[in-house]
Amino acid sequence: MSSRPAPVYDLPHPHLYPRTVCAEEIDEYQHVNNTFYVGWLDEAAWSHSSVLGLPVTTCVALDRGMAVVRTVIVYQRPAVLGDTVTVATWLLPGSSRMRVRRRFQVLRDADAQTLVRAEVDYVCIELSTGRPARWPPAFHACYAILPDVSAAAAQLEAL
Repeated sequence: MSSRPAPVYDLPHPHLYPRTVCAEEIDEYQHVNNTFYVGWLDEAAWSHSSVLGLPVTTCVALDRGMAVVRTVIVYQRPAVLGDTVTVATWLLPGSSRMRVRRRFQVLRDADAQTLVRAEVDYVCIELSTGRPARWPPAFHACYAILPDVSAAAAQLEAL
């Protein structure tokens, strides 16, 4: 009987989004093409937002959404066909009242190896105009940054 190593997440209290690598995501080098990781991050962010009480239907009803303004991805190891992976995500403070950041860590379940780390900066927009807008009260209520996550992220950034 084999036991899998326990995953080590970069920050406390991750939202976890599991998935399995499928054939359409594999490129000519027989690993997941980099373009698919962006989609995985987006899926994990939406999953987290829904759990927090902000599914896409609520955002549309509020005429507000979060638009990507910057993405930084560090690819560390490849994922291959059939791998099961977990995308972990956390909310981090943004640089203004209209912004928020998300940190992501993609781990392969079989060996708990980190495959990808990423940070995405978002700005709140009014969906009907596409212009930056302040967060509505529902966003403030749902997108609260956990203090221990913020403190741990600050320690990582200081390294």
